[in-house]
Amino acid sequence: MIRLPETMRFIARDWLNANNIVFHEGAEATLVDSGYVTHADETLARVVVALEGRRLVRLINTHSHSDHIGGNAAVRRAHGCRILVPEGMAPAVEDWDEDALLLSSAHQQAEPFEFDATIAPDDELEMGGLRWQALHVPGHDMHALAYYAPRERILISGDALWQDGFGVMFAELHGDPSGLPAQRRTLEMLRELDVDTVIPGHGAPFGDYPAAVARALARLAAFEQSPERMAKSAMKALFTFTLLEKRRMPRAGIGDYFGRVAIFRDVSKTFFRKEPAAVAALVIDELLKAGVLIEQDGDLVSRG
Repeated sequence: MIRLPETMRFIARDWLNANNIVFHEGAEATLVDSGYVTHADETLARVVVALEGRRLVRLINTHSHSDHIGGNAAVRRAHGCRILVPEGMAPAVEDWDEDALLLSSAHQQAEPFEFDATIAPDDELEMGGLRWQALHVPGHDMHALAYYAPRERILISGDALWQDGFGVMFAELHGDPSGLPAQRRTLEMLRELDVDTVIPGHGAPFGDYPAAVARALARLAAFEQSPERMAKSAMKALFTFTLLEKRRMPRAGIGDYFGRVAIFRDVSKTFFRKEPAAVAALVIDELLKAGVLIEQDGDLVSRG
């Protein structure tokens, strides 16, 4: 059983929302990541419970994707807290560049927000009375930070490392070949850390750190050998995310949806050399067989 320090409160979320972490700091508190914008009310309610009467004074992000920053504006309105973001993502947020934030290409949402300060790789900060190091973990997001407490041997990994892998390789999907090499450097760096507990961006906290890193490296090697396999995995993850947001979609219209949304359309043609509708059919078939989706009255529904 994973036991966290007394000053930490872990809030488990579904795959549409990043997990939230609340740190108690005397009469004050810090929150890490804020979930997806359409679930902001749920985020606020769960954070209030985790605060246990404390005043939220800081919100810190691991990276810039919609499921991690979507509730930032709502949290600031509710609590008046300061917002700190990784320094690499700051220009995109400041200009609210929906392409750079992967909102327009993936047809996702986030409410614009303002930040107060940035966190750079190798910065040190205190959360919950513990000392944390900011680690640059590019790959899934080229500007992402993880937060590592060496004394307690805890890693807040964001989407750089999950118990069974890591997040979608967006750089590669958008034609930037630096994504996979960056993810390899990240995993090789993480492999050298002394870690007992990982708090990922999605999924439950876990131990057995060396095994998780080894699984992630094996998955990465498979992607390096087969870009199509990487792309198929990404399409399945992104479409599942879409259904979590929309709740249900008519199966007959999914082919057209893949043709309209840039990331589905472009990946279909670049990696599969097929029309988007054909890739949509392949993705749907595999997700139905895996039990990730079910079909109800002609609609596709996520079981997540």
